Amino acid sequence: MTDHFLLLTLFALFVSLVFAVLLRDTPREQLRLGGMMFGGFLTAGFVLGWVMFPMPF
Repeated sequence: MTDHFLLLTLFALFVSLVFAVLLRDTPREQLRLGGMMFGGFLTAGFVLGWVMFPMPF
């Protein structure tokens, strides 16, 4: 079975990569924006996962 964290990481990586290339012109700006977005996606995933953990769905 595939791990959810691996899928979250791959999704965050690819989405951050595409957004960084589309939104910034220089490689340095692309790397900075991509890294910030990647970290934001992973942080949001962890925070939302822990917030929803006690909910009885």
